[in-house]
Amino acid sequence: MHWLEEELEGLKGQNLYRRRLLREGLIDFCSNDYLAFKDHPQVVEEAIRALREYGLGSGASQLVSGYTKEHKKLEEKLAQFKGTPCCVLFGSGYLANLGTIPALVGEEDLLLSDQLNHASIIDACKLSKANLLIFKHRDYEDLEELLKENRKRYRRCLIVSDTVFSMDGDIADIRVLKRLSKEYDCMLYLDEAHATGVLGDRGKGGLEAFNESWEEFMVIMGTLSKALGSYGAFVCGSERLCEYLINRSRSLIFSTSLPPSVCAGARRAIEILEKEPWRVERLKNLAQKLHSSLTELGFEVPFYGTPILPLMVYEEERAINIRDRLLSKGLLLQAIRYPTVPKGKARLRLTVSIKYKEEEIRLLLQSLKTPPTPQNPSLSPSL
Repeated sequence: MHWLEEELEGLKGQNLYRRRLLREGLIDFCSNDYLAFKDHPQVVEEAIRALREYGLGSGASQLVSGYTKEHKKLEEKLAQFKGTPCCVLFGSGYLANLGTIPALVGEEDLLLSDQLNHASIIDACKLSKANLLIFKHRDYEDLEELLKENRKRYRRCLIVSDTVFSMDGDIADIRVLKRLSKEYDCMLYLDEAHATGVLGDRGKGGLEAFNESWEEFMVIMGTLSKALGSYGAFVCGSERLCEYLINRSRSLIFSTSLPPSVCAGARRAIEILEKEPWRVERLKNLAQKLHSSLTELGFEVPFYGTPILPLMVYEEERAINIRDRLLSKGLLLQAIRYPTVPKGKARLRLTVSIKYKEEEIRLLLQSLKTPPTPQNPSLSPSL
């Protein structure tokens, strides 16, 4: 196994080596706890109640003995929240994509995926063995050309897209995707991991943001681990879809189900969000404010109205240097590098949360004032 050391040294030489950092003692500016539910007293208390009642784990998969009233109540709440008839839970967003996409399409089918979809979607597409075509990022003319050329040759067709893309924070055009899916007789799969709790006036996600409603050919996937502050994932759709996934989704069938306490906490987070939609508006306002402040410091920060703010520094070494300088001040802002993003597109990915205190934000901005050397000559020389 000497090759392992050689591989690791190669990663270090390319500034692509990764290590885990203990969060304790640091001010965290890169978690996905957008609406501050992870530590919300009511959410925690509800999880503790279920923990006392059910114990630490669920004990088995959903189809054995790991399905409780806490799982059922959360599924019903998520279906109502997303405006669909039914919902099934998964152990994580990765497992939801890995279990659902290959269950929907196979070797006789066509799968069209956005160029910048999440890694879990990429892996799920490969696992499905469907005929995979990649359309250019948010280029729906390219998608339609692929549909025109290929759709008629296949039994079933699935179009897959993130709603909010996790590295840039930009948003898919749900209205166009829905129209094309109907026109070309396709299923539409939307990954709403970063859209749930973020898009729309009430945080219901992409359909609310585009004033669209769910239809039977649509599959809505999302996670509990971001704006809802919990862990796990869900897939919402028709009653038949849920029944089918319970019987055919391998990552659901062969995985231990979520702990009931995690389900209880997530359900309470949704209930609070429904009563306190101001959280969504506050998040949007804070994201806008932080974007303006970072731009004033000279950083290039693409902004699409979501809480994902990528500070583009392009060079992997420079991203690491800025990260380490912030760490020395007690600030955690991770450097995102290849293969998470393309080579030469390194960034520090700041995620906005309404839990940030004014003094924490001031410290971050003050710590970022010492600019690194210029990167891309076409950009502002202030970096």
